[in-house]
Amino acid sequence: MGYRKIINDPVYGFITIDDELIYEVISHRYYQRLRRIYQMAMAQLVYPGAVHTRLHHSLGAYHLMGSALTELQGKGVEISPAEQQAAKLAILLHDIGHGPYSHALEKVLIEGVSHEEISLMIMEKMNREFSGQLGLAIAMFKNEYPRKFFHQLISGQLDVDRMDYLIRDSFFTGVSEGIIGYDRILKMLVVHQGQLMIEEKGIYSIEKFLVSRRLMYWQVYLHKTVLCAERMLVHIIRRARELGAQAPTGSLNTFLHSRFKSRDFGDLLEDFCTLDDYDVLTAIKSWTRHPDKILSFLCIGIIDRHLLKVRYFGKRISDKVLGDKTQRAMEDFHLSRQEAGYIVFSGEAVNKTYNSQGEHIRILFKDQSVKDITEVDNPLITQTLLTTAKKFYICFPEPK
Repeated sequence: MGYRKIINDPVYGFITIDDELIYEVISHRYYQRLRRIYQMAMAQLVYPGAVHTRLHHSLGAYHLMGSALTELQGKGVEISPAEQQAAKLAILLHDIGHGPYSHALEKVLIEGVSHEEISLMIMEKMNREFSGQLGLAIAMFKNEYPRKFFHQLISGQLDVDRMDYLIRDSFFTGVSEGIIGYDRILKMLVVHQGQLMIEEKGIYSIEKFLVSRRLMYWQVYLHKTVLCAERMLVHIIRRARELGAQAPTGSLNTFLHSRFKSRDFGDLLEDFCTLDDYDVLTAIKSWTRHPDKILSFLCIGIIDRHLLKVRYFGKRISDKVLGDKTQRAMEDFHLSRQEAGYIVFSGEAVNKTYNSQGEHIRILFKDQSVKDITEVDNPLITQTLLTTAKKFYICFPEPK
């Protein structure tokens, strides 16, 4: 009897693990850390149900990868058992390098090293532990494997990563705009000339996928309150670093107060792999009683959900508007201009649905001709989804 485990997922139902190596990877402490990292960072302050984790997402992407490979095999694409295993391992581990609160703190807490670089370092470390059994998965992850469609399923404009996070984030937030026909998209996948493409009859499903992604960005990922809370989180870390404030856990202090270069990060990898959202949240709770009024104000704001006010504008925030809000905060809270900058700030939200300069979504027509999705005679795609939309915002405390 073959190896078989099942996991009950709220989105897809039962997810089957039928490979002992894959189960060992899932059971590894580095992977289990993903249980303690929220998929959507601070979005739970707006959508209380959005408490799913990176582990939930990676298991969902694993499930979709298995479905995609099965569909491609059904269309005559030869995929060996080793390739199947490697593709599933690669998608399971694609986000393993995310730090606490994922993208919100990526460039602040861990400076100069992207989560993709850290993911690769962790995968290579695990590969040594597993006696080289992850080598093919790493080659696919790095896009060094000759059969490029595997990497496109892992990381591309139409990868299973994007499919799962849209479906899952929609499910947990209750925002129906993110619902996509993922099952039909998977059935429309095809490999042509070594590249992943979509059959012609799947065009409208892809259109819905792109529209859903754009709407989810405005309604969820770039929701003004989510942006404000994440900027407050960033300012907490920066203020704590400026003050030399100590966190309750040593692993967080390592990254809070140490300076390192990307080439030195390997020495800190084990410390990183003990770091999660709980470390940051515990520090924020402890800093609510910090004597510095800026740090305590921001931390209380996150813990008690007393967030800054935020306003969206169609044009860049003028210096006068920002200056007036800053001056008011200085007077109300008795702050210097530099201190007021932690609680009065502006920014911009950028939403680009389809990057025509990067990975492409290609459509395979019945006559075997191939077109980029932007070249298809479809006005919604060409006129709406290629444009980059921007909104500008300002955050400030309620006047006393």
